[in-house]
Amino acid sequence: MDLYLNKKIEHTNLKPYEAEEQLKKTVEEAIRYDFYGVCVPPFFVKKAKELLKDSDIKLITVIGFPNGYTTLKTKLIEATEMMNEGADELDIVWNINEFKSKNYDYVLAELKTIIAYTEPLIHKVIVETAYLTDEEKKRAVEIVMESGAEFIKTSTGFAPKGATIEDVKLFKKLSDGKLKVKAAGGIRDYQTALQFIQAGADRIGTSSGVQIVESRR
Repeated sequence: MDLYLNKKIEHTNLKPYEAEEQLKKTVEEAIRYDFYGVCVPPFFVKKAKELLKDSDIKLITVIGFPNGYTTLKTKLIEATEMMNEGADELDIVWNINEFKSKNYDYVLAELKTIIAYTEPLIHKVIVETAYLTDEEKKRAVEIVMESGAEFIKTSTGFAPKGATIEDVKLFKKLSDGKLKVKAAGGIRDYQTALQFIQAGADRIGTSSGVQIVESRR
């Protein structure tokens, strides 16, 4: 197994139709393959925490997923509850509607508030690049940097298009290395994952973690 790569992977299962047994299997795979972390839906965080109790695998969940247009109060309740139930990292879908409306102050304030209330955790902001112009991507980097989040994340995996090499390189360049980048959406094989890492991605969010590391053997 390529230890360098597997420790970049956040093994993910956010499918809306999965039974609890499949979510449990995802957590068990993360442990077996020693991935960096496992990303599960909010309702499963408490159970996943128990499954992970004897490992150092990080527990990640999502906030405002997948559309980002719930209210700040709703996102804040969700985020603080997930912190209290044991999540280590939060992947937050920002308010894309407000961003597209150029209500940048609202978008920034929303992120700052969530981060302030869940300060001990690592925060990744999902900007959903499929819906952004190149100019908007530049503005997105500025807002995420100012928010205090550690990561900018390309995609939810539920939009028409996922991560691209070009966006990862752009985010790294625009943030001058001050933001880490999580590439997600459509990364399903070893060579593609490796290309994203080489382009500057610090993490890979994928439901194909097992397939990726097995194909390296």
